[in-house]
Amino acid sequence: RFAGSKLDYVNIPTVIFGHPTAGTVGLTEEQARQQYGSDAIKVYQTRFTNMFNALTPFKPPTAMKLVVAGTDEKVVGLHIIGRGCDEMLQGFGVAVKMGATKRDFDSCVAIHPTSSEELVTMR
Repeated sequence: RFAGSKLDYVNIPTVIFGHPTAGTVGLTEEQARQQYGSDAIKVYQTRFTNMFNALTPFKPPTAMKLVVAGTDEKVVGLHIIGRGCDEMLQGFGVAVKMGATKRDFDSCVAIHPTSSEELVTMR
């Protein structure tokens, strides 16, 4: 039954369980520029303090990057560092695997207050 089954190794979400947690799916900005050409790539980024740590003296970083390609702005890379990125990446990994565009991300209602809302409100 599964003899012909093969895992697709493209766009596998990967997480480093460190402090803070870091995760990625898809291409790096450099890989995207090599594959699609620099003119076809646009990068959206944000950095902030997670609300969980907003009132504490320790403020670990949260940073996110979307790498998009082409006029349709297909999301070809998504990179996150910060609290909860492991959980966020599982869902956003599905979106990247399905070929989501920046417009698809923008049309998603943001869940407030969460860090993941940053990925669907980047400008």
